[in-house]
Amino acid sequence: MGRDKVENEELIKYAWPQDVWFHVDKLSSAHVYLRMPEEMTWDAIPEALLIDCAQLVKANSIEGNKKDNLTIIYTPGDNLKKTGDMAVGQVSFHNDKRVKRTHVPRRENPIVNRLNKTKIEKEVDHEQERVDRIKQENAVKRAAANERRKAEQELMKAREAEKAARSYDTLFNVEEDPDVPRKYGKELEDDFM
Repeated sequence: MGRDKVENEELIKYAWPQDVWFHVDKLSSAHVYLRMPEEMTWDAIPEALLIDCAQLVKANSIEGNKKDNLTIIYTPGDNLKKTGDMAVGQVSFHNDKRVKRTHVPRRENPIVNRLNKTKIEKEVDHEQERVDRIKQENAVKRAAANERRKAEQELMKAREAEKAARSYDTLFNVEEDPDVPRKYGKELEDDFM
């Protein structure tokens, strides 16, 4: 969560594609990011988690905290659009259809208090975190590519073996036993008869 517009700007810059960004609609507020687990998609966030994030955004908005019936918007981090002419901390979207809304009728103090009690503040090196994530993603991609390459090689070997089995090229190639003496001329003819 960004506490001010400068922190919000840094969070925009280093947002992961699978992060989900939350903000109070049409009011200033903190930018809250939800780092999604691998198996979860942004459009299938559990209702309880969605309510927690919405309450957190509302509680960290100077104007929104005092109002009831707010709309909280959320979208994937890769849908955030930042151009050079925008103010610090301001964003727009690449695709407005990928922006969802949730309604917050009023502040739920038990939820906000629970979130504040379990809050952990830490300094994060966003650049190093990004580098580590890219390294990990590349390692997974390399492993998948190696598996594909290995499977393709095995398939090629199987096809070559099948092709050799169907080929007539080796039909008349008879392997000779080196211990048996070779027959020439008359012996060969006698053997044939």
